[in-house]
Amino acid sequence: MYDVAIVGAGPAGLTSAIYTCRYGLKTIVFEDPTNPSQLSLAPKIENYPGFEGSGLDLVSKIREQAEMFGAEIRVERVVELSKGNGFFEIVTDENRYRAKALILATGGKHRELGVEGEREFVGRGVSYCAVCDGFFFKGKKVLVVGGGNSALSEALYLHDIGCDVTIVHRRDKFRGEKLLQDRVFQSGIKVIWNSVVERIVGEERVKKVVLRNVKTNDVFEIDVDGVFIAIGLEPNTDLAKRLGVELDERGYVKVDRYQRTNVEGVFACGDCCDNPLKQVVTACGDGAIAGYSAYRYVSQSE
Repeated sequence: MYDVAIVGAGPAGLTSAIYTCRYGLKTIVFEDPTNPSQLSLAPKIENYPGFEGSGLDLVSKIREQAEMFGAEIRVERVVELSKGNGFFEIVTDENRYRAKALILATGGKHRELGVEGEREFVGRGVSYCAVCDGFFFKGKKVLVVGGGNSALSEALYLHDIGCDVTIVHRRDKFRGEKLLQDRVFQSGIKVIWNSVVERIVGEERVKKVVLRNVKTNDVFEIDVDGVFIAIGLEPNTDLAKRLGVELDERGYVKVDRYQRTNVEGVFACGDCCDNPLKQVVTACGDGAIAGYSAYRYVSQSE
């Protein structure tokens, strides 16, 4: 029996663990090996106060701090959550656990384009992570799909390691930070505006992408070796839904200002909640509040 179980080992979940441990609660954190934290995949972090470096370095430092305060971290995938008489049962692919309070920090998963050829060529030219797969495309032509911070960061990373990068964006201007936009323009990365991917074509691997201009409806092709899709995240809330946690119309967990859900004893934080600014710093803030709220719940229940 644990005081608090935290599902998710990204910045929100690990920050929760730091706070619950410092409040003296016996805390276990579950890290899903099949769904790594988005922070760990970020090539460079520059907007977290007091830190500059890779996302993996930052999440590793937060993890070390959580473990220093006593958090027990298990690399196990949680497959089911249920509420019993005064406790929650957590079933993983290896064991069963019980906890008095539950914090959901399950993050998000990559949003797909939903076009022909996308799933067919995953791992054979289609990727959702430049840090993971960019190495295999050095010296080759790649297309980055998207116009936000993630897409611009991925494009810059791929350019820096030696890829021939083109960005395709459905609008006539980017949505990302001006600093990133300036770097993209200064780098000479090519941009195809007002266009969307219609389908991805290849044989054993990706060979070309069919695009459509959304203003003229003209359809055209470009030859590429890889397609990196960076169009945002969908909340990873399947476990929450099965537990009876209320979601909004877009699938995010609904929480109040204390990160409480509609299920007593269940709190949520990070990208699985509809925070208007999905950044590391806001995830950590959510996590701190969730950890404090879990402490209040456990202490008042005893």
